[in-house]
Amino acid sequence: MKKSKLTDHELVQKFVNGEQSSFEILINRHKDKVYTYIFLMVKNEHLAQDIFQETFIKVVKSLHAGKYQENGKFISWVVRIAHNLIIDHFRKEKQMKTFSNDDYESDIFNSTKFSDKTVEDGIIYEQIMTDVRQLVDFLPDEQKEVILLRHFMGLSFKEIADQTNVSINTALGRMRYALINLRKLVEEKNLSLTLT
Repeated sequence: MKKSKLTDHELVQKFVNGEQSSFEILINRHKDKVYTYIFLMVKNEHLAQDIFQETFIKVVKSLHAGKYQENGKFISWVVRIAHNLIIDHFRKEKQMKTFSNDDYESDIFNSTKFSDKTVEDGIIYEQIMTDVRQLVDFLPDEQKEVILLRHFMGLSFKEIADQTNVSINTALGRMRYALINLRKLVEEKNLSLTLT
């Protein structure tokens, strides 16, 4: 059986038992999601790369120390480690908003998956996603976090609740308020968020 077909849990076990190549498969499988989450939170490419590397160093150490328990998705556990490192970074900086939107060096929404239809539709969709992402920055941190975890990372509300140490109802409430606030911002800024 090819290693790439193995589950995350099976690859973790093989890595813990000494098969280094299993960890490379895990990294390749999840690196895009983890990096995107970090980048969306810190909005700086170099800082995101540093935290990304730090995350996987911590993952390796934690796996070798037996700190990983198979009680959910491996990716959720990795993102939680990244999330904690981001919080640590901002605590050290003693401020939550260190970077402006101008710090983007590349358009993270410039991806083939966003341009399934025409080139024009792709460009419009990218602009909509950029507008939405910028609006998310106006939200309170708790609402911003739930939007990023749900819509950019694809986590379930249970996973979001576990990761942010709140109840599912609190996570759902934060999402509800985030969407209400986003609608208000769209109206205030008179944005059109449709392809037609």
